[in-house]
Amino acid sequence: MTADLTWLLLQPGRSIKPRQQKESPAEWVDVPTHCVLVETPDGTLLWDTSCPADWEERWGPTGLNDFFPYDKVSDDEYLDKRLEQLGIGTDQIDYVVLSHLHFDHCGNANLFKDSPAKLVCSDKEKEFAFGFDGPFTGAHLKSDYENLNWETVSGDTEFLPGVTLLQTPGHTPGTMSMQVDLPDTGTMIFTSDAVYMGASYGPPPVPAAIVNNLESWFSSVEKIRDVAEKTNATVVFGHDADQIHELKTVSNGGHYT
Repeated sequence: MTADLTWLLLQPGRSIKPRQQKESPAEWVDVPTHCVLVETPDGTLLWDTSCPADWEERWGPTGLNDFFPYDKVSDDEYLDKRLEQLGIGTDQIDYVVLSHLHFDHCGNANLFKDSPAKLVCSDKEKEFAFGFDGPFTGAHLKSDYENLNWETVSGDTEFLPGVTLLQTPGHTPGTMSMQVDLPDTGTMIFTSDAVYMGASYGPPPVPAAIVNNLESWFSSVEKIRDVAEKTNATVVFGHDADQIHELKTVSNGGHYT
């Protein structure tokens, strides 16, 4: 996506602009979204599903398409095409775990509606996402997730061998991060929107415009920092345009093991 930087990093004296006014003046930046495929002896897990190909139409009623246009994506970069490039069908994925149910993280969850994959989010996220009136509130769009069957986790959970789901609320009531302990290359923590980018992480941490509970957000950042320091983890932020190009991925010649 692209967006006004203020969405990701609060700055004094700055107001948020839509794409029609991005030159007047506004610091618009790239806002990458990513998914993570984790293979374990006990099953294959997909972490988040990114944005849908019909984003302009689907987001239109919310106005999000003017503030987060997903217009720098080629056809082969959508989730279904990426899975095809890896030779993986939706029927080969055992678990689809959503860090939270915002439009840019669960936009392709419906790809798994008729697959054997179990869809998983935190109990607090499900409670909030299904608990409001109307078709959307903020970045929660019920059309992304309301017709799917969800299983939930509560509290920090070792979900698969070497894969721990960490409760890191604040951005939304039920935002989770994922800790993956890799045998050869060490621990990685995928923060999702618990931490947008390196500049948010600090110290001191700098919040974003979209925060459900600021106190919880600060606590979650420090929780991630504590786990990262204890495990010497690589911390992968949810939307860091610089970091995303530094990561080793399957598509550019390698993968983490």
